[in-house]
Amino acid sequence: MSQTPKAVGNYRWTICSLLFFATTINYLDRQVLSLTWSDFIAPEFHWTNNDYGNITALFSIFYAVSLLFAGKFVDWMDTKKGFLWAIGIWSIGACLHAFAGIATSGIITGNWFVGFEGAKEVIGTIEDTALVINVSVTLFIFARFVLAVGEAGNFPAAIKTTAEYFPKKDRAFSTSIFNAGATVGALAAPITIPFIAKSFGWEMSFIIIGALGFVWMGFWMFMYDKPENHPKVNAAELEYIQQDVTADSKIAGYVPETATRVTFKDCFRYKQTWAFAFGKFMTDGVWWFFLFWTPAYLSSVYDMDSTEAAFPLFVLYMITLLSIIGGWLPTYFVEKKGMNPYEGRMKAMLIFAFFPLLALVAQPLGHISYWLPVIIIGIAGAAHQAWSANIFTTVGDMFPKKAIATITGIGGLAGGIGSTVINKGSGVLFDYSKNTDMDFMGFHGIEAGYFIIFSICAVCYLIGWVVMKSLVPKYAPITDL
Repeated sequence: MSQTPKAVGNYRWTICSLLFFATTINYLDRQVLSLTWSDFIAPEFHWTNNDYGNITALFSIFYAVSLLFAGKFVDWMDTKKGFLWAIGIWSIGACLHAFAGIATSGIITGNWFVGFEGAKEVIGTIEDTALVINVSVTLFIFARFVLAVGEAGNFPAAIKTTAEYFPKKDRAFSTSIFNAGATVGALAAPITIPFIAKSFGWEMSFIIIGALGFVWMGFWMFMYDKPENHPKVNAAELEYIQQDVTADSKIAGYVPETATRVTFKDCFRYKQTWAFAFGKFMTDGVWWFFLFWTPAYLSSVYDMDSTEAAFPLFVLYMITLLSIIGGWLPTYFVEKKGMNPYEGRMKAMLIFAFFPLLALVAQPLGHISYWLPVIIIGIAGAAHQAWSANIFTTVGDMFPKKAIATITGIGGLAGGIGSTVINKGSGVLFDYSKNTDMDFMGFHGIEAGYFIIFSICAVCYLIGWVVMKSLVPKYAPITDL
């Protein structure tokens, strides 16, 4: 009598759910400032758009540089410890923001022993507003630095975990699921953070949201292990997870993966590295612009406060959840159309690159109703997250597992540089356009500034795709690293 094959287990999806919640917390933490600065923090510390732009731009720089080393750190520490260090550090950084007011009071007046409300009263009596601005901005920059150092570990660790637990054909879909945590975090933020800030003070919004990371750490410690060592991963599931080892061994020139450590010099020898890095450079800044500046856009152009903007932002990020389709589409191309994973991914990415072109008409249509740019930004955000899920998994397609976090970090550095340029440039442009009542293609003042940035965002994906395809025109996995 033949023995019935053992059913393939599904524990890999439990691990994927942990990555989803980590990414959700990651984006909640970075959103607290964008949803509180205009209504709560700026009036207290006298900030301008340029001050906020400086903070977000420097956060992008810190995040970018940290990504370069975070990937290397995760490869060195390995997945479990690397992820614990990352979320522990960023949770501390998230909570540190709450104490900027007390520290500003202490540095300027020497009065350190005040609570959150006491700090507001002390700062309100300081006549030198420039000093208040400089000290508070510096303190927030320090908190953003700690946050950035920790948050940089999330995606290298998550992408490495995905490569450990999923075969190549499923990685885009699993990545799109955990990457949807970015959308859910952005979705949950406007319907929670402003109301926490309004009820309990902006400081408590940083503390409450920041504490979620410490809770996640407990689950990760007890639920994660390598699939080959995990008691909840049965033999059939392990065979399914490791199916690519057999397939890759048939490629000419295949060399089995070794434990030799990978250097940055090694990584930069390959066009695949440069293709991934350029794609991230061109597109990461678009998502970060929408993430950091959409609340300010609704405030500046449509005079909404943070609570009034909560529902439009909720709808916007609900639309962004459509990005999960981005993970399914390459699997369809692979399984139904017979493409290899890289071909399927690049075809899907080309499709997604056309959707952000809608941003060209976001500001013109905004004169009809603010809902039109909200919907368009949501569609562009969904396209970005779909693109992002696929560009991340091109790393797993091309590189051995030992190099995945390092390559992800290199691409993250490039993306962070792009994000820095657009965030800093946006802050300067918005203040300039507002103060000079600038005219541009029929738009006036700050609306002209937003139209310019929306137009730049619209074309970034097509440019990124063309260069990536030129550098790596066909599937070419690295077998000699």
